[in-house]
Amino acid sequence: MTSGLPPAALGGRIVRLAEKGRPQVRFRLDGADCQALAGDTVLTAVLVCGPAVRQSEFGREKRAGFCLMGACQDCWIWQEDGGRLRACSTLVAEGMKLRTAPPETWP
Repeated sequence: MTSGLPPAALGGRIVRLAEKGRPQVRFRLDGADCQALAGDTVLTAVLVCGPAVRQSEFGREKRAGFCLMGACQDCWIWQEDGGRLRACSTLVAEGMKLRTAPPETWP
C-alpha cells in the first residue's frame, strides 16, 4: 500500500551519523527537494532522503540496491528527462532531478 506521498516525505532508509562536514548538494526526488553531501553516490543520496530507489517490476517490493558495486542492475534510477543512471556508481550532482518510477514515455 502506498501513502501517496513522495518518497522524500516518508523519511530515509539511511541515517547519517558522522561525517557531516562536506558541502551540501541539492537535488529533487519525485518532485520533492532533497539534500545530500558532495561525494555521495546517487544511491546514498536517495536512501538518506527516501525509503527506496525504485519499485520492483515483479511485485510491490521496494528496492534499495543490492550489490552496491555496479554489477547487479538493481539500482537503476530515472532522471526526469527519461534517462536512466546507475545509482550506486554515479555521484549526486547539484540540481539533479530524479524519479523512483519510470517515466510514462521513454525518450
